[in-house]
Amino acid sequence: MDKVINCFSKRPDAVVRLICFPWAGGGSTHYARWGQLLNSSVEVYSVRLRGREGRTKEPFFQHMQEILDEVIDVLLPELKEKPFALFGHSFGAITTYAFAEYMKKVHNLEPVHVFLSGTSAPYSETRLQAPRRSQLSDEEFLQWMTSIGGTPPEILANNEVLKLFLPALKADLSVVENYRCSRPTHSFLSCPVSCFDGKEDVPHDLQAWKCMTTGDFTVQMLCGSHFYLKDAANEKVILDYITKHLETSEMDYL
Repeated sequence: MDKVINCFSKRPDAVVRLICFPWAGGGSTHYARWGQLLNSSVEVYSVRLRGREGRTKEPFFQHMQEILDEVIDVLLPELKEKPFALFGHSFGAITTYAFAEYMKKVHNLEPVHVFLSGTSAPYSETRLQAPRRSQLSDEEFLQWMTSIGGTPPEILANNEVLKLFLPALKADLSVVENYRCSRPTHSFLSCPVSCFDGKEDVPHDLQAWKCMTTGDFTVQMLCGSHFYLKDAANEKVILDYITKHLETSEMDYL
């Protein structure tokens, strides 16, 4: 499991697990840190995809179903053992959606809460009409990355680092650009769904996420652009919100 899941703080007595999916090109460390910041009742599992960190020699995923198959194969016993919640930003939010839908459809398991960030629902017109970034030249791609922020300038200026970083990012974007799903005709979840986004990011159709659940649905806008969640103050807001709502879900479950 350690190859696929990064867990900085193992908490076998935790009441709930928070499964976090990375943004495009991202590793597992950012979310694994959350395990040291959230309270002891929450254990954080940060997903590590192929082609990065300790998995650099493995080929990138080409299809969303490949990601789901690997993560579910590793996590299914854990997900049956105790309640779980999901978090994903951008590419990670769409992976979160695909994961939640598949888990409910195939295994009849659903999270106690879904936290989504930084992108439109995959079946929304906004998402379907979005430009296909994975096919851009490296020069055009770097211009786009610079415009959305979140990547340190020293990385963008280092050709050797970019040779390692860009393939993973483009591979993930290709996965999400080729992922297609229909707008749910009936909500398949009953848990709360909470959305976050940066006020200065390009507009996203966050309301489209609502049809995935019959539970509570909320949207919270925070200062910043696409990677607003890297800001320490915004991260604290998100983690405080997650803590509050997972504590509530624990009481409901018990």
